Amino acid sequence: MMDQGEGAARGRGPDPGAGRPTVRDVAREAGVSLATVDRVLNDRPGVREATARRVGAAMERLGYQRDMAAANLSKRRSYRLVFLLAAGTNSFMHMLREAVEKTASFSSMDRIALQSRLVPPFDGPALAAALDAIDPRDTDGVAVVATDEPEVRDAMGRLAARGIRVLTLVSDAPNSARERFVGIDNVVAGRTAAGLLGRFCPAPGRIAVIMGSALLRDHVERRLGFETVIAREYPHLACLPPIEGRDDADTVARELSAQFAAEPGIVGIYSLGAGNRGIVRALEGRPGGRRLPVVVHELTPHARGALMAGVFDAVINQDAGHEIRSAVRILCALIDGRPTFEPQERISVDIFMRDNLP
Repeated sequence: MMDQGEGAARGRGPDPGAGRPTVRDVAREAGVSLATVDRVLNDRPGVREATARRVGAAMERLGYQRDMAAANLSKRRSYRLVFLLAAGTNSFMHMLREAVEKTASFSSMDRIALQSRLVPPFDGPALAAALDAIDPRDTDGVAVVATDEPEVRDAMGRLAARGIRVLTLVSDAPNSARERFVGIDNVVAGRTAAGLLGRFCPAPGRIAVIMGSALLRDHVERRLGFETVIAREYPHLACLPPIEGRDDADTVARELSAQFAAEPGIVGIYSLGAGNRGIVRALEGRPGGRRLPVVVHELTPHARGALMAGVFDAVINQDAGHEIRSAVRILCALIDGRPTFEPQERISVDIFMRDNLP
């Protein structure tokens, strides 16, 4: 379950020409016997805590990854993982669902069963109910696109108390019982968007900012990063109060068109959520004037088309497939109580323009 970028992170041991690291390499690196490495890998007794930490550190330095199919077959271990994703028209959520389906199609050989469950977007009580409905008798781990609301945090706490490993995906809830977050650094993503749009907008004016909801921590963090850089590095620009489009194209089109009518000084647009088809419609209905630079998030089919047409200038992207595969690997590691290879799980902030589309 890896792509070229993930695989490239491996093989960082002391002998780069030796190929994929083995248990013998781990034993040599840690200065222990093969039997000790085997006991650590299989969580058997008889190993001092300091020795186990040394073996884990050696695995991370070498980029050692177990043959999980063989290990799981030998232990008859299986993993039952659930992804709680937002329903609706958000194209990136559709991409995440497709990534779960593709990963599930070949993860069964590793005795890993994946399923997606859809929850109404921006609905904390519904998400909390979905978390409470998960049965520990048939689920080992859960990845959830979280809203940062008290009822959701409480539900994650109840889930963890029942022995299910929980991580957040794409949007975090850091003050919850989740054990890991899988996604980009959203403050950095917002800062990156500001650096781009600041360069695209040399004339003084205002920036229209569109977010999905203030309940989503990823949107809040992107806005924070964006507005901080604009205020500090591009004082000729000012951010308008954000439009909360609820990731809905019709809402975004209506609200942005109204903002165009009320604010003639708009010189650029930053959309940090979904509903970007609404931006295209609002721009098409905008009275004559010079073209506005636009920076959005996620390389969906619609965003790709707008880039190709010259309507959007840049897309800040996160790799949906990498995020799902990483969530699977991390949940399995949490269930087994083993370390992960962190460079492999780091989700990068990608920038796409018309000239470098994959």
